[in-house]
Parts: sequence; C-alpha cells; structure tokens
Amino acid sequence: MQKIKMNDEVIVIAGKDKGSIGTVTKIANNKVVVEGLNIAKKHTKPNPNAGVTGGIIDTEMPMAVSNVAIYNTKTKKADRVGVRTDKDGNKERFFKSNGDSIV
Repeated sequence: MQKIKMNDEVIVIAGKDKGSIGTVTKIANNKVVVEGLNIAKKHTKPNPNAGVTGGIIDTEMPMAVSNVAIYNTKTKKADRVGVRTDKDGNKERFFKSNGDSIV
C-alpha cells in the first residue's frame, strides 16, 4: 500500500518550495506532482497544425516522494504514515503521531 496517494494534502520538506502545502495531482515512479508547486518554465515550439502557439509556459514538474510528507490538519505539521488492518480486515493508513485514520 502506498503511503502517499492521489488527492492527499502534502507539505514539501525539501527543495525550493520547502514548507509549502498542496494537493497531489499525479504519481508515477516514486515521483509526485503537487498542484501549484515546483513550477518550471518550459520553452515550446509553435505547431500550427495542432493549434499550439510557441512561447514560455509555466508547468508543474514532478518531485521525489521523499521530498514530501503527508500533512496532518489537526497538528498543522508534517506526519509519518503507517498501515494497519481494521476490525473488518481492510488495510487503512493512519497518522503515526496521533493514530487517526487518513480519509
């Protein structure tokens, strides 16, 4: 089970956006894309056939999963994630600091 999933609220713990909070929009190969963070300028060529105008575009770049931690809204801090089974036998993620389940 993955510790960080889509639509999780995370806080950046390393890099140029350290301390920023955002929502995970994409996960692939131990990389995550966080909404509105890790913005880079990409230069694109115009393509008249596809209707794409050229220029400089701001895009969200992926960052390593190790550079983000899940954000606990009760403690207002970064937290670690654990996995446990509930009474029905289903796996659930929980915050290590206070034991609350992650929705």
